[in-house]
Amino acid sequence: MSRQFFVGGNFKMNPNTVAEKRALTDLLNQAHLDPSVEVVVSPPFLWLIPLKEIIRPEIKVAAQNCYFKDSGAFTGEISPLQLKDAGIPYVILGHSERRTLFHETSEVVALKTKAALAASLSVILCIGETLEQRETGQTTKVCSEQLQAVVDVLTEADWSKIVIAYEPVWAIGTGKVATSKQAQDTHADVRAFLSKAVSPAVAQSTRIIYGGSVNKGNCKELSVQPDVDGFLVGGASLKPEFVDIINSTLNK
Repeated sequence: MSRQFFVGGNFKMNPNTVAEKRALTDLLNQAHLDPSVEVVVSPPFLWLIPLKEIIRPEIKVAAQNCYFKDSGAFTGEISPLQLKDAGIPYVILGHSERRTLFHETSEVVALKTKAALAASLSVILCIGETLEQRETGQTTKVCSEQLQAVVDVLTEADWSKIVIAYEPVWAIGTGKVATSKQAQDTHADVRAFLSKAVSPAVAQSTRIIYGGSVNKGNCKELSVQPDVDGFLVGGASLKPEFVDIINSTLNK
């Protein structure tokens, strides 16, 4: 079945100034973007609503994280209901930086995913292995275990609002990138896991996107892989080449 290509830009803790944010927004607002691609950008929390108000309406805005409670005494957190009320349709959950730097377990990511879906948010769910795990042949095992925690708390219908982002930890911000074959093989394994753990229908309909040093130079080769349904872009989403990545499927 045909799955809509998806390109997300994870700005992380960037840009640093209002002027830089405005320049990036102007770039995206003025660019010719492939209308067949779903585009989502994810700024720091401070700029979620201001960015949503000035960016072109066909580009959606995502939060970079949320908590699994709707309200309460949780200083520094933001709830799924607050995001929903603010008109933010997407949230990124399970990013490797959250798992490693902030010690989020797969079970916590699963709780957050369930809470986000309950608030009618869509989720960009990140999974991926370390270099050591890749080199010892554990990629499929690690990705399956990270997904299984989410499978355990969701219904089959919930998966219609999830985009899976495979992001090998060893390729995030390192300049290294999985080869097109490595990406395709892992995406195919993830799809096979979904078929067994959830259903063949969910496996076929769920978009699995690649993240890990995606740039203008490698996006076209990656985009033609049958199980690569788009990208979650880090550093390159802050540069003009983000437009080229969004348009990577044009004329393919």
